[in-house]
Amino acid sequence: MEAQVKELRLPIIIDADTANEVDDLYAIVRAVAEPKFNILGITSAQFHTSPLATDSTVYESQRINERILRLMGQETIPLPLGSNVPLKHRTEPARSPASDFIVAMAHGLPPGQKLNVVVLGACTNVASAILQDPSIVKKLKVHYVGFWHHVETNTYDKKEFNTGNDPIAVEILLNTQSLDLTIMTATTSQHLVFTKAEVDANLKNKGGIHDYLINRWETYERWWTQEDPEKKSWIMWDVAIIEALARPELSKTDTFSTPKENTQRFIHIHTEINVEFMKMDFWQSLEKI
Repeated sequence: MEAQVKELRLPIIIDADTANEVDDLYAIVRAVAEPKFNILGITSAQFHTSPLATDSTVYESQRINERILRLMGQETIPLPLGSNVPLKHRTEPARSPASDFIVAMAHGLPPGQKLNVVVLGACTNVASAILQDPSIVKKLKVHYVGFWHHVETNTYDKKEFNTGNDPIAVEILLNTQSLDLTIMTATTSQHLVFTKAEVDANLKNKGGIHDYLINRWETYERWWTQEDPEKKSWIMWDVAIIEALARPELSKTDTFSTPKENTQRFIHIHTEINVEFMKMDFWQSLEKI
């Protein structure tokens, strides 16, 4: 019976530049707590364009991923290390344990089942996996947080942080004809905002992963804005895509053609999210940890 239940869960790999920000941590915790998900692994991603970036950003993300799973008692979930550098050429992968893992997991699924790769940062690892073994494309569903997008005109702005950390990898995702690609744009996810008051009310003094999430909020310094110096609120970009995957009814998706400079094909974009219900669902899920 347990094996049958496991097979019904959604097979997922989360690819995250966890050390870059705050929302990645909250998104990973939410995903691990979701009973509908079968988390096959969490891979680490680089974020070299940040002004705070060191020469080893992927290792920073890796360490935080390890800490999260220890605190959640989920140390059996694999944590393959991703590439520390973006793609240099559109035909050459930045091969890593993470890209090898994506290939292996895609091939390991039963016929007819697809591997969901949820990309919370740069697309380096999944694009590399596709370059290494194009036969996995038909076995993948890629869910990506990136771009700014204007729904009415279907125009894309690629000057966005995740996109900028590996532009070549993004082009590979857009140009791969049969790749099942769904995007949670910054335009849509920017509306999911947590307040510090909400975070304190739900997490404060509960120990373990709860205190770790609060500490991350309080100690991470935002380099991209001088507004809200007391950090009374935070945009939870990455939480939005996890909530949309866990609760599809809380998000509206539409089909759009790719940017005019890319291979013309159709992709899916989240255009609206139910912010209040996503927040409610998030906090309810963490109560069960």
